Amino acid sequence: MKKTLTTIIALGVGCLLAAPLIASTPEEDQEVWQAYFEKRFPQVPRDEFVNGVYSIDPVGRENWEAIEEFPPYEAAISDGESMWNEPFANGKTYADCFPDGPAIAGKYPHWDKERGMVVTLPLALNECRQANGEEPLKYKKGPIADLLAYVTYESRGQVTNVEIPEDDPRALEAYEKGKEFYFARRGQLNFSCAGCHVGNSGTTLRTEILSPALGHTTHWPVYRSKWGEMGTLHRRFTGCNKQVRAAPFEAQGEEYRNLEYFMTYMNNGLELNGPGARK
Repeated sequence: MKKTLTTIIALGVGCLLAAPLIASTPEEDQEVWQAYFEKRFPQVPRDEFVNGVYSIDPVGRENWEAIEEFPPYEAAISDGESMWNEPFANGKTYADCFPDGPAIAGKYPHWDKERGMVVTLPLALNECRQANGEEPLKYKKGPIADLLAYVTYESRGQVTNVEIPEDDPRALEAYEKGKEFYFARRGQLNFSCAGCHVGNSGTTLRTEILSPALGHTTHWPVYRSKWGEMGTLHRRFTGCNKQVRAAPFEAQGEEYRNLEYFMTYMNNGLELNGPGARK
């Protein structure tokens, strides 16, 4: 039986994969993925999935909407704007690296053909810093999250449109590695990302409703009440790995960048609405 995304979902999305899922094209995967969630949650308009669990949890949504009246990420946006405009020691700013302005989140992640790797927004921001003689920022929280908050706020409304170049097989390989990561079980609890957020999405684990995977990349960075601060998407990846008692990978390492590439591609067509607030 071919290991298409349809087959994996039908057999049980948490299955362990021994090899990359190469039988279906990314376009076919995306169509199956989005149709799956639209069928699973027929009452949810497609563009509502960007709101995560609050698209399916009316009680939680009320609390979230109340929080959004005075967003806990406002200070991060302000601090990030100051960082964007403050000159580096050499007199240049982020604008010298990104001449189109701060509304650039919709361009990431993307495939860098020259380097043969996935480039994410946090990586690009740090590479700008290093190119101008500045120390890179840590990737999980702190100033990088503030800077991302400002950039993503300026990018709200942009439509996710990740491309996998057909003329570079390495891009497809990165996508396939990200897909395999998403569906592979790991850790002492033997969970996969898909086990929670595809097959069991909408169900309750302890006291938490598991959010649908569709839309998961649209609203980062996020202020989490659990953290009491802002955090990045790769901080969340790290936390998920720890929760299933698996050793996490390095933030902005190849594994997580490929995972982000796959997940964001699955969300093509959805608008960016970060930064966000979550429990």
